[in-house]
Amino acid sequence: MSLINKASFRKLALKRLQFFSNVGKIKKNKNICLKIQKIIDFHRPKKILLYIPLSLEVDVMPIITELRKRKNVEVYVPFMKGDSFVPVLFRFPLHVKKFGIKEPNFSTFRNNEIALDMIVVPIVGIDKTYRRIGFGAGMYDRFFERLKYKPITIFTQIKLCKTNNIVTSDHDIEPDYIITS
Repeated sequence: MSLINKASFRKLALKRLQFFSNVGKIKKNKNICLKIQKIIDFHRPKKILLYIPLSLEVDVMPIITELRKRKNVEVYVPFMKGDSFVPVLFRFPLHVKKFGIKEPNFSTFRNNEIALDMIVVPIVGIDKTYRRIGFGAGMYDRFFERLKYKPITIFTQIKLCKTNNIVTSDHDIEPDYIITS
C-alpha cells in the first residue's frame, strides 16, 4: 500500500468534486448556504470575508447577496495581490483574473486595516488533522499566516473529501466549522 501525499490527494479530491459538483448541485448549494447562514446569524460578524465561487466550489453568492442588504455587515472577498490576497469590499463589476477567479476592482480604502470577524474558505479537502488542502497556490495559508488575530473560520465544500493520512503541514489552516452536503 502506498502512502498518499498532498499532491496525490488533491488530484483525487478534485476528480471527486468534479463529479459531485454536477450531481444535485443546486439543492446541495442551498442546503450548505442555509447551514453557513445559521452560523453567521449565531455569531453576527460585522466584517466577513467570503469568496466568489469557482465551478467546483460551494456557490456562496446567495449569502453575499443577503449580507449586502444588511446595514451592519461589510462583505469582503479576496483580491489577489503578490503571493496572497487582500480583502476588498464586494461590489460590481467583477473581472476574471488569474486562475479564472473573479474579483471586484481593487480598492485601497482600509485594506490593510480590516479586522475580519469571520472568513468562509473553500476547500479541496482535509486530512486527519482537519487542516485545509486547497488548490495548491497557498494564498489562504499565507493570508492567515500574516493575520495577527484568529477570525472564526468556516471551511466549505460540496462533498467532503477527507484522507485519514496526515498530508498537511503546520502552516495549513484549521477551521472552527466544516460545512458540506
